[in-house]
Amino acid sequence: MTRRTLDIGKAVLEKNQGLADQLRSDFAEAGVFVVNIVSSPGSGKTELLAKTLDNLTQKVPTGVFVGDLATDNDAARLEGHGAPVLQINTDGYCHLEANMIRAAAEKLDFRGLKLLIIENVGNLVCPSSHDLGENLRVVLLSTTEGEDKPLKYPGIFKSSQLAVITKVDIAEPLGWNREAAHANIKAVAPQIQIIETSARSGAGLDEWVTFLLEKAASKS
Repeated sequence: MTRRTLDIGKAVLEKNQGLADQLRSDFAEAGVFVVNIVSSPGSGKTELLAKTLDNLTQKVPTGVFVGDLATDNDAARLEGHGAPVLQINTDGYCHLEANMIRAAAEKLDFRGLKLLIIENVGNLVCPSSHDLGENLRVVLLSTTEGEDKPLKYPGIFKSSQLAVITKVDIAEPLGWNREAAHANIKAVAPQIQIIETSARSGAGLDEWVTFLLEKAASKS
């Protein structure tokens, strides 16, 4: 008897990559810049995104896909901030996949947008290997998580082009070591750009919003 081995993981990722490449082509044709935001749970993604939309949507047409295992709580929090929001429930999957983005894109008319922001499921492992057809991957690191998080989860930092540090307004009472955090990020991802922000105080929001506006303009 001849035995054969099928690498299921490789096959699944190859299928996802094919769908992601097609999505990227469709988004490019429509002139939409796509940002995939990834982080641990509780890093402040949704709050940062709400404040971002308040400062962004009057300047550029923006849409949002929100990924969660269950509930539409985060999508509800983002409603009323000037952008159409579509919730994606993964039903237990720890990450979004390209087929989920394809289904969401068919429900939301993205062709009138210039910027599409995807809030991925809170997880620093699985999203690193799943392309969603994005042009830019952004990883968030909260000051509450510790300076060594990039060393523990290097994959997601290596696959991202921007690291946004959140909750810097509470960095001092936490005893957060800024120099160590930056050094650890750069140790695993020398290519990455870093922006420090606080959704509560507004620190860094102008820099972050300007960054997104410039990226959206690059598709015009």
